[in-house]
Amino acid sequence: MAEQWATLGIDLHLEPTGPGLRQGLTDALREAVRSGRLAPGIRLPSSRALAADLGIARNTVADAYADLVAEGWLTARQGSGTRVAERAVVPPADTAPHPRERTRPAYDLRPGSPDLASFPRAEWLKAARRALTAAPHHALDYGDPRGRPELRSALAGYLSRARGVRADPERIVVCGGFAHGLKLLGTALRARGARTVAVESYGLDVHWRLLAASGLRTVPLPFDRLGTDPGELSAADAVLLTPAHQFPMGVPLHRDRRAAVVDWARRTGGLVLEDDYDGEFRYDRQPVGALQGLDPDRVVYLGTASKALAPGLRLAWMVLPPGLAEETVAAKGGIDTCGVLDQLTLAEFLDAGAYDRHVRATRLRYRRRRDALVAAVAARAPEARITGIAAGLHVLLRLPPGTEQSVVQAAHWRGLAVHGLTRYRHAAAISEPADALVVGYGTPPDHAWSGALDALCAVLPG
Repeated sequence: MAEQWATLGIDLHLEPTGPGLRQGLTDALREAVRSGRLAPGIRLPSSRALAADLGIARNTVADAYADLVAEGWLTARQGSGTRVAERAVVPPADTAPHPRERTRPAYDLRPGSPDLASFPRAEWLKAARRALTAAPHHALDYGDPRGRPELRSALAGYLSRARGVRADPERIVVCGGFAHGLKLLGTALRARGARTVAVESYGLDVHWRLLAASGLRTVPLPFDRLGTDPGELSAADAVLLTPAHQFPMGVPLHRDRRAAVVDWARRTGGLVLEDDYDGEFRYDRQPVGALQGLDPDRVVYLGTASKALAPGLRLAWMVLPPGLAEETVAAKGGIDTCGVLDQLTLAEFLDAGAYDRHVRATRLRYRRRRDALVAAVAARAPEARITGIAAGLHVLLRLPPGTEQSVVQAAHWRGLAVHGLTRYRHAAAISEPADALVVGYGTPPDHAWSGALDALCAVLPG
């Protein structure tokens, strides 16, 4: 019978205190209801189950329940059990007020996120069911700190085929998003004795801060029409680049400079950290292959599911040179920090071809959005111009000199969230500053796209 009691009711934490057991239990229950810890309508354990849990007589619990029913704190009905009475719950006076929720903009054109409404829920669910059905029991245990072998194998095949990456599953490490991977690399580089990482003049400050938190100094490289100039790399131990589609300037790294970066790494023993954040999305021609394919021993390839699927999955991957995989795993603490079920699902999603189908479908949708954006700006805001290649989920919208701040402010007043180029400029950058907007066209759902375009054109000069 004790085993049966253990399967009934809910877990309820109580600490009866006071002069008598019955009174102490009554006071503890009353306080749990008064404070809101026991919500109105919740069903309490039976007197028998709670007595067994607390190791006290059943009559003591029954008497405490009866007292609280009489006071109006609980209700008891035949067949319905004992429940917390429906009543307004007044929070304690010292409860801290909840912070006000930020008002969402009417239109969000900030870069960095895809159209979350297009996440392939049905296909993802099918893949999750297949993956969980096929997974052995030990897959749910503490696993390989590099990540599930099924996912690493699927990624090796996909990256080789689609991005030209020379990938060995043994040298792939799965991580919880790009930022997590960069933090691990920063720790590993610092342990190797690295001091300085060269970065692009324009990029994400969160990445620079992560490197700085690892004890590394970031030094920006010059930028011109050919992309980032690697001529100032001599004093760096590593370099972080977005060679396929520079963020946020929107240009690919020129082929001569791609070769120069790899030559520098070979000559000095430095490492190239390649951020291939949106490599699948090129709209006017075949995407340029990953830089890692030129020298997998000197280039670290970093990819993520954030743009193709959703940032909330927190899944990214690194393809590492020999030796660095072990050092990165050590920085990871020797444990797999990513959810096993999502890893297994993504592996199945890749192997079944669902990832390719989804990318091709979203590529077409984003290309249409970009085309509409380019056409609208050309027709309605002739003083602004879009630069960069037809790729990714953002464009660089050049503005007349001195207008960036006023345009961003006007957009804010209209409920339009958009970023100016200035926020992505490294504090020590030596390249000539420019006025521009970094406009993301991935975030708005399809039904809101035309409204977002109207709001944007309304704040542009001319």
